[in-house]
Amino acid sequence: MNIEDIRALARLVQETGLSELEIEEKGLRVRISGPRPVEIQTVQAMPPALPMAPAPVAAEAPARPPQASAPERAPIPKADEIPPHWKEITSPIVGTFYRSPAPDADPFVQVGDTVKSDTVLCIVEAMKLMNEIKAEMSGVVKKIMVENAQPVEFGQPMFLIEPL
Repeated sequence: MNIEDIRALARLVQETGLSELEIEEKGLRVRISGPRPVEIQTVQAMPPALPMAPAPVAAEAPARPPQASAPERAPIPKADEIPPHWKEITSPIVGTFYRSPAPDADPFVQVGDTVKSDTVLCIVEAMKLMNEIKAEMSGVVKKIMVENAQPVEFGQPMFLIEPL
């Protein structure tokens, strides 16, 4: 295998959009990765490894403490169960939903709280930026539809608010 052969393989990876191509020939191994700028690595073949002695086996595995079960998610009400005058506050971005400004702080709002248009309801973290999500209307928080520290999608309902 010569340099022209390697260049031809690199072009092939670029043109086809393959994520990786690896070829071994006569003790020479070539790996080409894509679709990022093509990276060519040449590695000499290593002799096979010598067999290792088996690892000692423990007589008895230590008992594991019982794991806490994951908190149950609040069921999302079906569309026909939501009064038509309630408004959804949806996530404007993809990110992680946080109910409070810090892990040890109280939540911004609770179910039953009265909010104004400038009241912060939550934070959605996206790419290490904390984005405050405001109510944008006066009303009463009727439902919080996302658990703390859970991922949210663009347009996903996070709160139900009954306008005043």
